[in-house]
Amino acid sequence: MLKRLFVFGAAIASAGAAIGFVKARAQFRTWGIDPEEAAKPLPGDEIVPDAEAIDTRGIDIAAPAKDVWPWLVQMGYGRAGWYSYDELDMDRPSADRIVPELQHLEVGDLLPTHPGGGFVVKIIEPKKALVVYADRALVQSQAADAKAAGESLDDASTNVRATGAYLDAAMRGDFQASWAFVLEPRPGGHTRLVERFRGHMELPDDGPAFAPALAGKALLFGLFVMVRRQMQGIRDRAEGRPISHSPWRMLKADIRAKAMEARANAMHGAATPAPA
Repeated sequence: MLKRLFVFGAAIASAGAAIGFVKARAQFRTWGIDPEEAAKPLPGDEIVPDAEAIDTRGIDIAAPAKDVWPWLVQMGYGRAGWYSYDELDMDRPSADRIVPELQHLEVGDLLPTHPGGGFVVKIIEPKKALVVYADRALVQSQAADAKAAGESLDDASTNVRATGAYLDAAMRGDFQASWAFVLEPRPGGHTRLVERFRGHMELPDDGPAFAPALAGKALLFGLFVMVRRQMQGIRDRAEGRPISHSPWRMLKADIRAKAMEARANAMHGAATPAPA
């Protein structure tokens, strides 16, 4: 998931720069952001204390925490999914029901992002908080164990393999990342879901294709796009709303429309004489 967030962020950020994807950039600065939420401590903040990339967003859900929690516990590749753009991070649509056999989760368990690897559960407070973590050493250890067990990313779909390949070549340095999901009760039996991502990246000795600052910006933009859809997906499932399993098509259609608009504006500008 971390790889896909980075790659997706880099791709969308580049598209935004090229075609004027103003709506997404504006939402990136404001959607789901509450200054008080962003400033307050949350479970798991201490796991990556020197994070350069920090993003905190929330969404209101018209359901009690006990009805939201099961959707969090069952997340993961090969499990119930991530409720986001399944074409990028899953081989099949995310679940639209609670799966009883996926409701047991403990500290040390894996929330997979691909065959044989993913985030490790660091904190779990039922109906309150779930915090997961990954770093370079963990990813390398998981890859070695998966290889010994005969598993690999090659077992995944073409899309999942492709979205992971770019970061391996472009960002070879060390990294640490924590991802917190916090449920806060609200009046009327409602819940506030707050997600916080904290990431730290270091330069490798031979120099990466992307410096940490640039990588962090792309990562946070990718995080916003993926997490915004994920939080909406969790809300819709907990509230019993209709589920769209192909939101990626809508995003691609929006990008294409913006590209056509940008080309039309460029042609219009070229055809308009410059003022004297």
